[in-house]
Amino acid sequence: MTELFEKSMQTLELPRVLDLLAAQAVTEEGKERARRLRPETDPQEVARRLKETSAAVDRMVLRGSPSFSGVKPVAGSLQRADMGGSLNTRELLDIAAVLAAARSARDYGETDGEQKTPIDHLFRSLHPNRFLEDKITGSIVGDGELADSASPELASIRRHMRATEGKVRDILQKLISSSQSKYLQESIITMRSGRYVVPVKSEFKNEVPGLVHDLSGSGSTFFIEPMGVVKANNELRELQAKEEKEIDRILAELSAEAASFKEDISQNYDLLILLDGIFARGKLSVQMKGMEPVLSSKGICLRKARHPLLDPKTAVANDLELGESFDTLVITGPNTGGKTVTLKTLGLLTLMAQCGLHIPAADGSSVRVCARVLADIGDEQSIAQSLSTFSSHMSNIVGMLEETDDETLILFDELGGGTDPVEGAALAAAIIEHARQQGALVAATTHYAELKVYAMTTPGVENASCEFDVETLAPTYRLLVGIPGKSNAFAISKRLGLSEDIIQKANARITAENIHFEDVLTKLEQQRQEMEREQQRAARLRLEMEEASAKAQAYRDSLQKEKEKNEARAKAEARAILEEARRTADQVFRELSDMKKKASKEGDWQTVNDQRAGLRRRLNDAEGKLGAEEKAAPPPMVRPAAKGDTVTILKTGTQGSVLSVNKDGVLQIQAGILRITAKQEEVRVVEGETQAQKATKQYIRRTEHKLRSLGAKAEVDLRGMTTDEAEMVLSQFIDRAIVGNLTQVTVIHGKGTGAVRKAVHTYLKRCKGVSSFRLGRYGEGETGVTIVELK
Repeated sequence: MTELFEKSMQTLELPRVLDLLAAQAVTEEGKERARRLRPETDPQEVARRLKETSAAVDRMVLRGSPSFSGVKPVAGSLQRADMGGSLNTRELLDIAAVLAAARSARDYGETDGEQKTPIDHLFRSLHPNRFLEDKITGSIVGDGELADSASPELASIRRHMRATEGKVRDILQKLISSSQSKYLQESIITMRSGRYVVPVKSEFKNEVPGLVHDLSGSGSTFFIEPMGVVKANNELRELQAKEEKEIDRILAELSAEAASFKEDISQNYDLLILLDGIFARGKLSVQMKGMEPVLSSKGICLRKARHPLLDPKTAVANDLELGESFDTLVITGPNTGGKTVTLKTLGLLTLMAQCGLHIPAADGSSVRVCARVLADIGDEQSIAQSLSTFSSHMSNIVGMLEETDDETLILFDELGGGTDPVEGAALAAAIIEHARQQGALVAATTHYAELKVYAMTTPGVENASCEFDVETLAPTYRLLVGIPGKSNAFAISKRLGLSEDIIQKANARITAENIHFEDVLTKLEQQRQEMEREQQRAARLRLEMEEASAKAQAYRDSLQKEKEKNEARAKAEARAILEEARRTADQVFRELSDMKKKASKEGDWQTVNDQRAGLRRRLNDAEGKLGAEEKAAPPPMVRPAAKGDTVTILKTGTQGSVLSVNKDGVLQIQAGILRITAKQEEVRVVEGETQAQKATKQYIRRTEHKLRSLGAKAEVDLRGMTTDEAEMVLSQFIDRAIVGNLTQVTVIHGKGTGAVRKAVHTYLKRCKGVSSFRLGRYGEGETGVTIVELK
């Protein structure tokens, strides 16, 4: 990577993006690697990095991020342990943290049959060691502190130490509580040089026999170890020495065991740092709302691209193309209109993709992998090197052209600026043409009208402009490819407060040719904006029409579904009625058969069989018509009904016998137990009904109630209902049971709070059809059910 390429990355602000990436990493080394990340020039390696980032994003969406907290460098510690050195508690805890993170990441990486991803092998390559991890964390409870359970010997030593310390304190406590307490400066027990002592007043130092270990700064207090605790203190010092020796042995043992797994632990650390970097790229992608660009061998195509360092709420997204239908893009427009930002966006997003980062753009975006991205952007005037703005830019451009080839993306800002406009424009066109001959992709910003004409007349070179709203005299920051732009210097100057007189004088100095060219650009821009507004209106109308059409279609579909549902429901109900009538007829015929066998002759039996066959044929015919006719129209009136006729009431479909006909034509009809009044047009006369058919229908009506009563259930479940719901359901249940001639029924109300049981018993007490009731016995449900005897 050349120095000029590195300088261009700084110019395009890639390090600032890498700082954002480092902020997403968890480990310190992961952050450092993020800042050192550089664009890859091998297309396969770029594709691999991008796929890794996408896999991390997909995993985070489904399972969140893996934990890399606590992962610190352990290579030095492992190397020292491998050479026979003993590690301290902090180093061993760092090793345990790496093992814990490796175990957690390995569990996180288990796919459970999910689709394979490019980072699965990294998780599978981790080598957790739960035994060593638990041994370290179980032995070390904190920085510099070992647990008693680290070894039986350490536990024994510390147990004796606690007993000895208690013995020393007991002796000193007796001294403090005795008559000798008057010799003490304070009634406390303290330590000096690792031994327990008491503070004695200097004037009574000889009254307390013992060893002097320290003297206060003022000389008024002597810290004396009484002779009675010297032996116990000596014993305590011996135990402390044994404790230190045992701790050293345990640490050496743990260090040796860690050294035996040096390669696995080192590999775990490297893989965790690598995964930390990959998931940092994924987090940054989510934060930027980025996407994985397609790698193209031809050129760059960015859809709704945003500069990653601008506020996404205010940044204007633009479509950028370079290398497909044209290899050079000349961008014109006003100052502060967004030309330089567009240039930087083009270069920075290319660099980000080559680093394996997702780019803030819409789906369908593609980038080309470039061996070099070279940029000459900004004012690089150097006083120290005696370089003017033009000289500094030209020095930079000379170096860029020396490195240019067919794998280079070149970005020029204000190409040819800082010198005579005529010479600058000619020089700029020549530089662009030279870079194109080398096969490079070129994007340049300019104010020169000559370069606009060059772009309009040269194949492979395309104009673009940053839109400027002439009504508000403000840039919109939208890039318009294919349209040259105006600098709008006069409009901007006027907006900033420059005198109108000065602007008119300046306008008079422009040549007629330039005025004509600028006027043409102005008219083109106005026409373009008008066409764009018309397109937007047309698109809006088309969208409204599509939405209206979709709503209408959805409404038609819902009507059709409702119609089909109603038809299916009606057919099902009709089939149920016919089936019930069939069962009723069979029951009637069975009763008739029994009666005929006992009291009828053979000839009569044959007549009944004929009637039964005729009824079955009519039932079958009715059922067949049910599937063919959706809804039969009312039959035409054959004749007015007269007294004694059997008629069908159209509204209800029931039949009855005409009792009388009033003078105004109103009929009195007996339909079962009901007496109904109806007009002539509301009924139809039933013609040709035989006596046998009438008898059969009477049997059907008489037995219909009986058959329905057979469906009465002997048990009802009221659990989960409110008391009001339970009382309503119980009332209907008791009525059906009485109609069905049941003598005993079971009401399940559950135990619970007893509210439903109380409501059931209250209802049963006032129900006239109930003879008695009681709670269930063992095997019946006990207090969760009530057994009801019916009258």
